[in-house]
Amino acid sequence: MSKTAASLAPAADPSRWKALVFIALAQLMVVLDATIVNIALPSAQTDLGISDGNRQWVITAYALAFGGLLLFGGRIADKWGRKNAFVVGLIGFALASALGGAANGEAMMLGARALQGAFGALLAPAALSLLAVMFTDAKERAKAFGIYGAIAGGGGAVGLILGGFLTEYLNWRWTFFVNIPFAIVAAVGAWMVIREPAGSRNRAPLDIPGVVLSTTGLVALVYGFTRAESAGWSDALTVTMFVASALLLAAFVLVESKVKSPLLPLRVLLERNRGGVYLSLGLAVISMFGLFLFLTYYLQVVKGFSPVKTGFAFLPMIAGMITGSTQIGARLMTRVPPRLLMGPGFLVAALGMLLLTQLEVGSSYPALILPAQLLLGLGMGTAFMPAMSLATHGVNPADAGVASAMVNTSQQVGGAIGTALLNTIAASATTAYLTDHAAEAAVGGPAGQLIQAQAMVEGYASAIWWAVGILVASSAIALALINTGRPGAGGPVASGSVEDAELKVPVIAH
Repeated sequence: MSKTAASLAPAADPSRWKALVFIALAQLMVVLDATIVNIALPSAQTDLGISDGNRQWVITAYALAFGGLLLFGGRIADKWGRKNAFVVGLIGFALASALGGAANGEAMMLGARALQGAFGALLAPAALSLLAVMFTDAKERAKAFGIYGAIAGGGGAVGLILGGFLTEYLNWRWTFFVNIPFAIVAAVGAWMVIREPAGSRNRAPLDIPGVVLSTTGLVALVYGFTRAESAGWSDALTVTMFVASALLLAAFVLVESKVKSPLLPLRVLLERNRGGVYLSLGLAVISMFGLFLFLTYYLQVVKGFSPVKTGFAFLPMIAGMITGSTQIGARLMTRVPPRLLMGPGFLVAALGMLLLTQLEVGSSYPALILPAQLLLGLGMGTAFMPAMSLATHGVNPADAGVASAMVNTSQQVGGAIGTALLNTIAASATTAYLTDHAAEAAVGGPAGQLIQAQAMVEGYASAIWWAVGILVASSAIALALINTGRPGAGGPVASGSVEDAELKVPVIAH
């Protein structure tokens, strides 16, 4: 290592580990919110008089605002400063949560959910990009992203547990109010300890056409998948949304290749390592979101678990994710190339998913679901950790916010696709099973109920086979596209821009 390279390395922030606590707390709050409301939705629907036709909008309003505004939020963080964006995002999220908890009708609830999504889109990329610019030493970066990756992967399952507790022992409003102390503690702590590195802001003017095209294109895409789940893939509005999304996002790419100061510089997206992370992670999330949905319904409807018991049934997956991320991924990240953690990690998760294709009405939780969850958690935790780190590794500090936003965007779009696609496959398989056993189902009584349950489980198993294939594809993409060496080893330099290559010097210098 030359003295020049060493001198380029930024001084380590003495408060970085304290900052990580508050960044992790904020990330947990955002990830929790993706699932905690699902458990509370039936109770909230009854209290607020929300129709069956409109209840999906409690979930959709959040998903549309969050998914549509992520790139804009990431660039705002680059311009304002990540610390400022992080604190404003936390305060806004807390206020929106208070509004949701106090909702007295459908309109107020949907407005609160949209506001939560908007402030989440500012908060999430700011959190990840703060880690990217504060932790530059390879070993420290591995530990920090290990913790962040465990939260990003396991937070959704924690939301199911917390949502079950709050709904069963307090009431659904506390699934919103619980965000307020999280946000206040994280905002105050962040304001006191975060010291953003000098010179990392992006002073370029905001790309307004890029903002409009990316936001409308992503909203159309997320809404298309959300609507497909309820109205079908051939529904006229569903098809219109997909066509509009394709045109708007194509126009966005064209604009970004022409303008002087693009919202999303194509070098961020097209560098093969980051592109490989965005694509493989988005596909893996399709599988995970579908699985959360199926296992929740299987345990509650087929097995008769209470909401709290259902939440606790997900604990092995959380334990696996934490172990995979902090004990396997973080320890090996500085010793092996990222693709040798991500590829095998996704394959281990696929093995866990493969076990769940054997699901039956009378399946044993300890014998089948427990080992499957452990494998899923270990695999996803091991893969998520280097993925989160690599998504911002070597990027221009002025682009760290928008690069972080791309990780969140791939997860958000993956989640929307997973819920819609796998649910549609499951519903089709269930219908086919009921058609084949129509005479038995018509009998009624316990025999008829058993056929109904078997039909549901048949649907879940069919969709889980697709999830297995998707995880195998994630593994193949990670192994094929990601070619960077282990951090700090001077391995193959990613084939990004000259600017990207130069920015790797401080990191490799450690």
